[in-house]
Amino acid sequence: MKVNLSDEILFSVEKPARYTGGEWNMVVKDPGDVDIRFTFCFPDVYEVGMSHLGMKILYHVLNKRDDIYCERVFAPWVDLERIMRERDIPLFALETKAPLMDFDFLGFTLQYEMSYTNVLNMLDLAKIPLFSKDRDESYPLVIGGGPCVCNPEPIADFFDLFVIGEGEEVILEIMDQYKAWKAAGGSKHELLLNLSKVPGVYVPSLYSVSYNHDGTIREVSPNKEEVPGKVTKRIIKDMDAVDFPEDIIVPLIGIVHDRVMLEMFRGCIRGCRFCQAGFIYRPVREKSPEVLLKQARGAISKTGYEEISLVSLSTSDYSCLQSFTDELIKLTEENKVNLSLPSLRIDNFSLDLMEKAQKVRKSGLTFAPEAGTQRLRNVINKGITEEDVISSVSLAFEGSWSNVKLYFMIGLPTETLDDIEAISDLAGKVVRAYKMVPKEKRAKGLKVSVSASCFVPKPFTPFQWVGQDTLETFIEKQRFLKEKIRQRSKSVTFHWHDAKTSVIEAVLARGDRKLSKVIKKAWEKGCRFDGWDEHFKYDKWIEAFHEEDIDPKFYASRHRQFDEVLPWEHIDMGISKKFLQRECEKAYNEETTPNCRLKCSGCGAGAFDTGLCVEKL
Repeated sequence: MKVNLSDEILFSVEKPARYTGGEWNMVVKDPGDVDIRFTFCFPDVYEVGMSHLGMKILYHVLNKRDDIYCERVFAPWVDLERIMRERDIPLFALETKAPLMDFDFLGFTLQYEMSYTNVLNMLDLAKIPLFSKDRDESYPLVIGGGPCVCNPEPIADFFDLFVIGEGEEVILEIMDQYKAWKAAGGSKHELLLNLSKVPGVYVPSLYSVSYNHDGTIREVSPNKEEVPGKVTKRIIKDMDAVDFPEDIIVPLIGIVHDRVMLEMFRGCIRGCRFCQAGFIYRPVREKSPEVLLKQARGAISKTGYEEISLVSLSTSDYSCLQSFTDELIKLTEENKVNLSLPSLRIDNFSLDLMEKAQKVRKSGLTFAPEAGTQRLRNVINKGITEEDVISSVSLAFEGSWSNVKLYFMIGLPTETLDDIEAISDLAGKVVRAYKMVPKEKRAKGLKVSVSASCFVPKPFTPFQWVGQDTLETFIEKQRFLKEKIRQRSKSVTFHWHDAKTSVIEAVLARGDRKLSKVIKKAWEKGCRFDGWDEHFKYDKWIEAFHEEDIDPKFYASRHRQFDEVLPWEHIDMGISKKFLQRECEKAYNEETTPNCRLKCSGCGAGAFDTGLCVEKL
């Protein structure tokens, strides 16, 4: 069966190219010639999903196999969803226009907790039961991956299995297991039992959760003897050897990150205590400059893109940065390709990279001090000083940059109003640094943008036990900072994140299986695209919590004891709980921890035996 969207339908929706496929480098296979059909499901619109590097990688890895056909599907925008429901059109994949029911696997990437209602909406549009217990062998297996599966419990009841960690190798092991099972004709339970023994695979139906009288978790344990007690994340040890796509799909419409994305390394050495990615992707694993340059050349020639973006958690920490960027700039100049800079750390290497990139194109610069005072930067282990900030922006202004963005967070542990006021003070000092540069050396039109997000405590960080600020406190702090910035300078603009979204995000990030019924209830009330301000329905979420008799503050703003069993206790991301507790205690003592290259802090990542990290617990 093939779904055909008529011209009438396509002309009636906002962006028809979201749903047509047929892009440059799209993989075309005959579904009748493969053993396994897999659709990569991104629970957001096409423009967001097509910007996701993980999708590009797994699409490439799966389609390299002759026996697998990986297709794509994205969340339809509200205009097409309305038509699909009115006309009973099932959700379909872009490549073949086949309904999702025709596939063996639906693979959802879970990048953001606020996409959970979109997952349910996509399953429902595909006419697939939401709960895994209601799906027999006739339905596709629903598999999840991505950073949110550090704590998959709030959505565990909807998924058949999860991939914990990096997916390039384990996804093929899952495909091999499935192919053998399919040939043998076993039951779904037998398949899931076999898959649970694959390292990095978590099958939630094979684990049971018990609770204490106060609502906290007593235990999460396997309900079958042969199932492992803990699921350990998978990592790619050799980044040079792993498959990486050069012939990426080139969309027919503009997307969020419409460029070649060159992944330099995974992991981070810094240890910022609020940053989940900085812990769960440890240890650092780099690609060699030779491999990176080869991939850059291949991507330029096979896509026609005119821009390359360097991808990592901290580009300036790449050990071969200076020599690599020298060669990369030669390549980009020869091919008239722009170099896009990610958010940079404030240090000499990043400034050197800024000067090199100026040869190609000058754009705005982004710095992330995160906190206004040194005390609070020590609490979060940011590892930079006010002097670093001012000297860096001064050098940028002397290099004729005039557009600077400063990222901060509100609601960090131990924060006071003095810390918040210091954000406006620092912005004012950045303005003064611009004025200190002689007029003949600086560009005109200074723009300083201060952006303040709301702190969300995340699993597998030292702040996983910390209660989040209440909604009322967030709003009070935002108003306070807005007024202080207004008083300081007309050259500074202030942008803040909706605190209501952050509160729900914290609930979902630190929740347990009880939340599945809340998520379903919120979806039934019309919640979808919760990450989009114009569609987020906070009141509907609160109604869902009340109707299910669940207090969101129990998950978001409640401080947890170190000995409490956390909902994600059975997931092993390679970071020891002892280390995280130590880091949390150091945070409250305002003590810093040196980065991994200066001194090993014994986080636990050395157990992965990559040769890049030494275990010293």
